Amino acid sequence: MTPYETLQSTLRTNPRTWLVTGVAGFIGSNLLETLLMLDQRVVGLDNFATGHQYNLDEVRSLVSADQWARFQFIEGDIRKLDDCRRACEGVDYVLHQAALGSVPRSLDDPITSNATNIDGFLNMLVAARDAGVQSFTYAASSSTYGDHPGLPKVEEVIGKPLSPYAVTKYVNELYADVFARSYGFATIGLRYFNVFGKRQDPNGAYAAVIPKWTAAMIQGDDVFINGDGETSRDFCFIENTVQANLLAATTLDPAARNQVYNVAVGDRTTLNQLFSALQQALVDNGIDYRKLAVKRDFRNGDVRHSQADIGKATGLLGYEPQFDIQVGINVAMPWYVQSLISE
Repeated sequence: MTPYETLQSTLRTNPRTWLVTGVAGFIGSNLLETLLMLDQRVVGLDNFATGHQYNLDEVRSLVSADQWARFQFIEGDIRKLDDCRRACEGVDYVLHQAALGSVPRSLDDPITSNATNIDGFLNMLVAARDAGVQSFTYAASSSTYGDHPGLPKVEEVIGKPLSPYAVTKYVNELYADVFARSYGFATIGLRYFNVFGKRQDPNGAYAAVIPKWTAAMIQGDDVFINGDGETSRDFCFIENTVQANLLAATTLDPAARNQVYNVAVGDRTTLNQLFSALQQALVDNGIDYRKLAVKRDFRNGDVRHSQADIGKATGLLGYEPQFDIQVGINVAMPWYVQSLISE
């Protein structure tokens, strides 16, 4: 068995209590689903700023009544220390996903991004430290690599941030390191690379590229590519991200703690290639989108190319991504088709 399969088997017979912040969001609700299916107890914290009740409703429809009864939801805000303290009570593992994502959002409103991603993060660190949790795993970001041109990206080499969002995620890593040095409170940061999958919101000005394009194609609208389409990303399917979180939270290796890890596949896909892959996946699901993509100017704050070296996560955590981008798109597409057509 893989390390992740071994962990899943262990958890099924050894339930623990997990806190998932941002539980009504895309990544948070997928973590909730997996943990409940493994018969774990889960506390969820969300203020519904970017999460949705319907994500929680969908999870409820997928798990048993007994499993859903193991979930406790707290409507609260990580910018309020008392909410963070309440959520951390009696928790073994923290999976901190709550944040305001999106480079463009942070450029439009840096103050709110800073308040959520830095003040909120510090509140969670303090609350988790004081509650004596066993581990604290947090969502870091590939945006931390900034303007460093090297590929693939290795954790120890970064450049200057290109957006307020990137600044906030880098500050998270700095605070986490200081808490380890100052208080002996070790954490693990996971630098996500373009995560995608079911329950990723296709709506709004700050929607990620895969759900946004997929929704446009299903509805017969134009698809816009920023730049020449040769910008590339290391797209990571949600199931890989869930695996990394659970492995990180439960590792007993002291050398694996107080680290940051790339969470990706280790591959590159251009936007032009992504457009074609989505077109084909829709054809396989009965939707024939024949429009050409519309090219427009590059977007401020965007990194030109991104690809991860995942050797550190593989070596220290046992992370083994099971889904490349094509498999991930094929798995996710029926969900997008069903959810968007039924709207």
